[in-house]
Amino acid sequence: MELVRAASLTGYFAVAEQLGLETTPLLRSAGLSRPMLANSEQMIPARSAVRLLEESAAASDCMSFGLRMAEMRQLSDIGMISLLIVHQPTLREALEVLGEYRNRINSNLSLQIESHGDTVFLREHFALNPPMVSRQVGDIALGVLYKVCRTMMGDHWRPQCVCLSYDRPAQPGRAIYDRMFDCPLQFGTDFDGIVVEKSDMDRQNPRSDPALARHARQLVSAIIDPGVRTIAEEVEQSIRLLTRAGRASIGGVPDALGTNIRTLQRRLDREQASFSELLDRVRVQQVSQHFANRRLRLTDIAHLLGYSTLASFSAWYRNRFDETPTKGRAKSLPPAAKRTAA
Repeated sequence: MELVRAASLTGYFAVAEQLGLETTPLLRSAGLSRPMLANSEQMIPARSAVRLLEESAAASDCMSFGLRMAEMRQLSDIGMISLLIVHQPTLREALEVLGEYRNRINSNLSLQIESHGDTVFLREHFALNPPMVSRQVGDIALGVLYKVCRTMMGDHWRPQCVCLSYDRPAQPGRAIYDRMFDCPLQFGTDFDGIVVEKSDMDRQNPRSDPALARHARQLVSAIIDPGVRTIAEEVEQSIRLLTRAGRASIGGVPDALGTNIRTLQRRLDREQASFSELLDRVRVQQVSQHFANRRLRLTDIAHLLGYSTLASFSAWYRNRFDETPTKGRAKSLPPAAKRTAA
């Protein structure tokens, strides 16, 4: 079962109260309760947390529910790891710490850092298997990532833009986005993330203290095991990163991981995993997210999933889901997404 810390729902009750929601039936529907969420370190089913947030957004007719939760968050809500993050010398190293302890923060959430010339894309992806609509979780994660960047860079720093994969919300729902991000926004993009200057990644953090960073590392290491990532997890992460470039193949991934095909297959065999199953899993996770972006054509989605033609993508989709991509897309939008965002 995929699990997340109860801290992932920090701010839920405060936002629900603001919107006049009765939380008891919503918690019961998601298989949760207040006592389960009382301890921030308590592990809860990830699917239950996602369901609670999506159903709460629908019940309140407020599609910015997750973003409102993110607005209330502090870096300290990440837990003890925040002590280590805040004293890193650069943003790049702070994000590396997030990646290192990903399995102890939210193992279903991954951050991809892609450099293109003088620009860096910080792409976030939340994945469950099988996939489910998770817009609210995505908004929370993006809001927290933005706050990490602002903490490292200072209050006067601004990124090039923040990208969101869904349609621009109507007023007055737009106000929360302007408050939260205070920078150019792009809606209807093919990913959720932040675009920054490459120079920002290695700019010195004025709050960094090497002695405190070493002390925090010792303290965190003594209490928290970051968890060893399996080769299957490494391969899955590489597939997500390489899919857009059309390099998520049994040849391209070993190169990215600094190994060869035979060694990679042998290591996957030891974990009873296969490259084709991992590739299929990533595509299943991503296709529903891309379907929800109504600005993307099916040919665009085929390309984003690593297919050279629409026909090959359609053949995979029909074989996987026993229906055409057009029919699958028509069913993909949740009822809440069809209403005007609050």
